[in-house]
Amino acid sequence: MDEPTRPVCLTLDDERFWAQCRMTVFKASGPGGQHRNKVSSAVRLRHEPTGITAEATESRSQHDNRRQAIRRLRMHIACRLRRPLPHEGPLPPVLAECLFQPRGRAATARRRLEVGRKDQRFWAVAAVLLDALESAEGQVAKAAGCLGITTGNLSAILTSDRHLLAASQDIRRRYKLKPLS
Repeated sequence: MDEPTRPVCLTLDDERFWAQCRMTVFKASGPGGQHRNKVSSAVRLRHEPTGITAEATESRSQHDNRRQAIRRLRMHIACRLRRPLPHEGPLPPVLAECLFQPRGRAATARRRLEVGRKDQRFWAVAAVLLDALESAEGQVAKAAGCLGITTGNLSAILTSDRHLLAASQDIRRRYKLKPLS
């Protein structure tokens, strides 16, 4: 996958992202009984440019499973694919638009990153944060400095989602650093 593909695909709307995927439907296994799924409503998505897959089998609705699989696929792409983040120069636009200057702080103070897990941009921002952590050899303070945010702000976002936390821990483990708490 070339350099710009990952961030671009994470910022696409669902329909354009869907166009880059191949869907397979199947019957999910599980316990029998009255509510046993008798039709092929489970969904497996493969993102063709990256080869990464995700599936959803929880719902009896293929449409619900498709939406869930798209969310999971975005998460897998963000957590698994790394690309170097330059230590200098402008921040990626998806990250820059989520930064703000806290009220009452000097203009030279560090900005604050705010992006919720339900925000469409969350996994695109998460990918940039993981790239910064990888470029900083797992050091949270160094990564936060490169991004122009506080260490606490970066730590709070990295620990806000269990998948994002696991990806952060993997990076830190590779550099023989203690896990984040």
